[in-house]
Amino acid sequence: MNYLEAEAYLNSLQFHKIKLGLGAMRAFLARVRRPEKDLKFVHVAGTNGKGSVSMTLQTILTRAGYRVGLYTSPHLSSVRERLRAGEAFIDKEKFAEIATRIKDVLGDDKITYFEFTTALAFLWFAELELDLVILETGLGGRLDATNVVVPLVSVITNVSMDHEAYLGNDLESIAYEKAGIVKAGVPVVCGTEEEQTTEVVRARCRDLGAPLYQYGEAFTAAKSAVDSSWQWLGLAGPLAGLIRPELRCAMRGSYQIRNASLALAVLAVLAERGFGVSPEDIRAGLLQVRWPGRLEHIVLNRTREDGGERRGAVHYLLDGAHNPAGVSSLVTTLSEEYTYRHLIVIWGAMADKDLMQTIPLIGAMADRIIFTRPAGERSAEPEQLLACLPEALQPRAVLVRDVIQALAAAEAQAGPGDIIVVAGSLYLIGAVRSFLVGELVSP
Repeated sequence: MNYLEAEAYLNSLQFHKIKLGLGAMRAFLARVRRPEKDLKFVHVAGTNGKGSVSMTLQTILTRAGYRVGLYTSPHLSSVRERLRAGEAFIDKEKFAEIATRIKDVLGDDKITYFEFTTALAFLWFAELELDLVILETGLGGRLDATNVVVPLVSVITNVSMDHEAYLGNDLESIAYEKAGIVKAGVPVVCGTEEEQTTEVVRARCRDLGAPLYQYGEAFTAAKSAVDSSWQWLGLAGPLAGLIRPELRCAMRGSYQIRNASLALAVLAVLAERGFGVSPEDIRAGLLQVRWPGRLEHIVLNRTREDGGERRGAVHYLLDGAHNPAGVSSLVTTLSEEYTYRHLIVIWGAMADKDLMQTIPLIGAMADRIIFTRPAGERSAEPEQLLACLPEALQPRAVLVRDVIQALAAAEAQAGPGDIIVVAGSLYLIGAVRSFLVGELVSP
């Protein structure tokens, strides 16, 4: 297959719905001689923050000179975004080559889209002979296709409500699924906040003899009261005394300090396993971390009609917040870290998300909210989204089903000092980002 054929074949696998379980993954990997056995991993699970923690680790470790692979999901525009080594995404030719190999090995057998990309990642990373792979779970942990590895460190960023149809209807059930990545004797870095979820992780670690490094107990982050700097505290060992108060994060949002502190705890554990990093690697790496579509600020110059033609800047803020915890963090960040005249929100979401909680949260802040519909059979119709907005706020809303037309409508209303926030779904973020600034990976 060439790349277009490989991409088409992969997309055809989306007709096979989400299927949690490790049987198909293990069976396929056995047929290709278990490439994951030749790799060292950091395995990352959690409801929110997985991508930020993973990208922070990859950035700092790459800067320190290690050859580091990164596997994340979902992607914004191209499936190739899911696989990178250092700063380079997998190229089309290699993607097609390995995809063809997987298809040939499968024969008449079928695996899911996510299982296919996970297998492709293992095969590519094994070819590259990397020092380390940062491996992000897709959904949950216990039955996630990535959970065939025994990592050097397991990470659980947090636990909140999402994917209830697959993971359970309460926090304890979801925590049980996330904690399924814990392996016997393998250290765990955990950022859970609620006692009931922390206790689930703690019990799993106790049963398997896995050392637990819990945020707020083994380590923490202390924010400066006067500026955006912060200090990492805890975890005596190879990094003790190396972390200074002047740490800063490139990514906006106070919650990113918590994510960064989890990454530093992982680095402390890795240092005991031969992956040392310097204080300068940490400080400079934190300032280099970029995670597209997550509080990403884009400024575009536009020619506008406003009593005569003039040149103006249009400010976009793209954020993949799509569940109650993520939207709550977005709302807090907008309140604490941004100054604007009017807030215009473009919102599109999947119909299976908790719309009754997320939409009122963001709707209360918006001066104008434009409901739209990203491509995909799971996408909610704008009328469904409007019905979730409290009646008193509905006069602020307009329905523009086409995403590009929704952007035009927002820009037509945006004036100096206004911010256009695009959120609700990573599918929406991918479509908007591609239109505004182009593809993340080379075409």
